[in-house]
Amino acid sequence: MRFGIISTADIARTALIPAVQKSEHTVAAIASRDESRARDVADDLGIPHAYGSYEALLASEEIDAVYNPLPNGLHGEWTKRAADAGLDVLSEKPLTADADEAEEVVEHCREAGVTLMEGFMYRYHPRTERAAELVSEELEGVHSVNASFKFRLDWEEDVRLDPDLAGGALMDVGCYAVSAARLFLGEPDRVYAHQRDSRESGVDTDLMGILEYGDAMAHVDGSFDAPEVQRYRVEAENGWVEAQPAFNVDADAPATLEYEIDGERGSEEFEPVDQYRAEVDAFAECVERGDEPRTGGDEAIANMRVIDALYESAERGVPVDVE
Repeated sequence: MRFGIISTADIARTALIPAVQKSEHTVAAIASRDESRARDVADDLGIPHAYGSYEALLASEEIDAVYNPLPNGLHGEWTKRAADAGLDVLSEKPLTADADEAEEVVEHCREAGVTLMEGFMYRYHPRTERAAELVSEELEGVHSVNASFKFRLDWEEDVRLDPDLAGGALMDVGCYAVSAARLFLGEPDRVYAHQRDSRESGVDTDLMGILEYGDAMAHVDGSFDAPEVQRYRVEAENGWVEAQPAFNVDADAPATLEYEIDGERGSEEFEPVDQYRAEVDAFAECVERGDEPRTGGDEAIANMRVIDALYESAERGVPVDVE
């Protein structure tokens, strides 16, 4: 598969492009609104074609699919435009700015007959697969999940602090915690949340939420104002499962899964895995087979419904049902 990259975003340059280049697939082109910027990155990373607009990239005959790492508020528009060009799309998370837009984008891609995947790369790490297996098959009476992704965002001009581009800690990192809670517990009935804007930027720099599931609950939080934490812990009547760092694992770093089940402690170590490459390979396989990705359109919509409810609750100060 020949990928075109929409923008020269850091995550594309440092994670996704190297992952593709280590796979059987290729990065054939990259675009920026600044053609010289696109050319510099292309030369640096060995990409054959560079374009000075996203439109030119989408019109190129050199690519089969696109990776969309634009700011959150632009994911939906350019995913639809890629679909209109007949290109399969791997979009960074979150897929859109809200659930209504997610439904629109997913339907648009289905009508265009293209594959759409949301880039929650941690879902493709073998440790995550093992954790889900343990929770599903070994834990009994699961009653709580605690999931956190926090780090310190120091650049005040970062697009993640821009409300017009759907910024915010929940959208950037808290969405991982929501994804993990849903992976282990499914869809919540209602949520309650509190947020803080420490930069007076117009977006949340901290958001903590409770997801209610009848007899179970999840605590999720994301922050731009704390030392880095990436963690999930699932607790049940007969034990627990925990991963840390849980989401953004370096490609050359091993990963550990800790657990206790029926009084027996366990620890499993996983060899270093480039989870971005695993994501790319899964995407390409879904395109080839015509399968729905693990993090496909319906999954993206469901995650955004919970995020929307958390924001509504934080704004209103009351619990909110998840639609």
